Amino acid sequence: MSDAETPPPGSKKARLDDLIERLIEIRLALAESETAFQKTAVEIHPTYLKSARNLAHYIGLRRRDVRVLQQELAELGLSSLGRAEAHVMATLDAVLAAAHGLSGKPWRAAPAGLQFQEGNELLREHTEALLGPAPKNRAVRIMVTMPTEAASDYALVRELLARGMNCMRINCAYDGPLEWAAMARHLDRARRELGRECRLSMDLAGPKLRVGPMETGPEVIKVRPRRDALGKVVVPARVCLVTPALAAALTDADPVAIPIAGGAVGSLRVGDRIDFSDTRGATRHMVVTACGVDRVELECDRTCYLASGLELRRKGGRDGILRIGRLPARERSILLRRGDPIILSNRLALGRGALADEDGHVLGPAMIHCTIPEVLEDVRVGDPIWFDDGRIGGRIQAVEGGEATIEITHAPPAGAKLRANKGINLPETELRIASLTPKDVEDLQVVAAQADIVGMSFVRAPADIGSLEQHLSRLGRREIGILLKIETRKAFDNLPSLALAAMRRPAAGVMIARGDLAVECGFERMAEIQEEILWVCEAAHMPVVWATQVLETLAKTGLPSWAEITDAAMGERAECVMLNKGPHLCDAVGALDDILERMQGHQVKKTAMLRKLRRW
Repeated sequence: MSDAETPPPGSKKARLDDLIERLIEIRLALAESETAFQKTAVEIHPTYLKSARNLAHYIGLRRRDVRVLQQELAELGLSSLGRAEAHVMATLDAVLAAAHGLSGKPWRAAPAGLQFQEGNELLREHTEALLGPAPKNRAVRIMVTMPTEAASDYALVRELLARGMNCMRINCAYDGPLEWAAMARHLDRARRELGRECRLSMDLAGPKLRVGPMETGPEVIKVRPRRDALGKVVVPARVCLVTPALAAALTDADPVAIPIAGGAVGSLRVGDRIDFSDTRGATRHMVVTACGVDRVELECDRTCYLASGLELRRKGGRDGILRIGRLPARERSILLRRGDPIILSNRLALGRGALADEDGHVLGPAMIHCTIPEVLEDVRVGDPIWFDDGRIGGRIQAVEGGEATIEITHAPPAGAKLRANKGINLPETELRIASLTPKDVEDLQVVAAQADIVGMSFVRAPADIGSLEQHLSRLGRREIGILLKIETRKAFDNLPSLALAAMRRPAAGVMIARGDLAVECGFERMAEIQEEILWVCEAAHMPVVWATQVLETLAKTGLPSWAEITDAAMGERAECVMLNKGPHLCDAVGALDDILERMQGHQVKKTAMLRKLRRW
């Protein structure tokens, strides 16, 4: 900069004085925030007292727009307060001291209650208290959601632990106490054999709103071969004939299990040909490829539809007729397009599509019911409503007689099918339902006896945490860690007060449940929302679990997308990253372990680490 461009000393001094005045004003505001916090300090656990004060300071700082001030600080070579989360007052005092030094003025502030390194150390201690010690190769833990197979497959649990799992997650919305206990036993055994630490987290199902059961369709199963681009059969269609009792236990088997209610399955031999006409009258045949004690496997190179009661005839030989038993009824769905009406009812009736006469004229709209019917008491005209993780959206047009009429406003051009058990979100409705359902209270007896962490689903207000604490105290688990799942707009809005309420316990954390949260708050806002949650939790020195769709394509198909690799790397900014179920779950754990180990040399929370670049 030339002499002509150098600002005169007087103007620089005036600029510094103005900047110092604004910094002192902010410091006074932070002190006021701490004074307000003192009213709740008596309930805070001793391990979280300094963290609660720091959170109060951070909220006080973020109640104003300091972007212009940040730019001015950076131009003077001072800290711009952009990494103040874990130690707000100490950072502000350091900037004030430097600014006074530049201006030639004396500055002596009272020592901040929390020093720079102390904030980071508190976060580390709180993370260990909840999630256990960090593995040797990385600081970020890996949480893995257990599939049903983990209850019967010890080798799966052992491999997950060997590949890098640090926390086993059981979702109590699925399976049951017997399966949960079996998973916990497998984890105990794997920990002993491998000599590794691994916490057990069990999520309560919570009041998840879902579409109720639908009317069922015909009892029919479609089987078809896999063909190449030229239409040639690559893999034939496969079925196995079993007894009705065995078929009930093999609902998700591959090949598909077909119950035989009439005929001697045991008389079939490899090579036998079975002829039949399927539900369309199409002539088909299958060939027996394997025979076991309780099952016979067959292959077919053409698509066919098999229905309850359909006859299968063995070509030649005696005892040639077999009759298919009761097949599971096909689940019906409702096709919804933009502009379509649909009724949400509080009556526990089966959902159905729109009523129509023989000529196709619509006589009445489609109807569904909600698994928690009392929500109909809270919905109001104009409230938005979303189904199936945001695939279908609508708005409440009328509420009367226990029914809400909805107009579909969001759906693909060709429409989307709504099925039973799909999620319902009411982001702008003040729901008065309890956070803990009767099922949750019952499940807590099992959770309290086995888990290190209890995950609280659909938490919305501090009182919800109080309710959970009462039940845990009754069960003698006052010290068990809790994980608050932030999955509603209400929870996000109340995050600071939820964090303070959780600080009554020695071990607590937050899960960013990005799926439901994106539906509730809008997909376009998800990026900033997850950042804000990370910032608030760092200010509270509270560990965060980064969850939903992490390496989901890899876990389900065995091959990741480029975008989800980047998303997984962003998980380095949390204390734990959660993986969900999938056939290739072990590979996903191994990949995530590698990604997190590589990234920790480049990123710690919001700070980019200038590690030596080996490439250049």
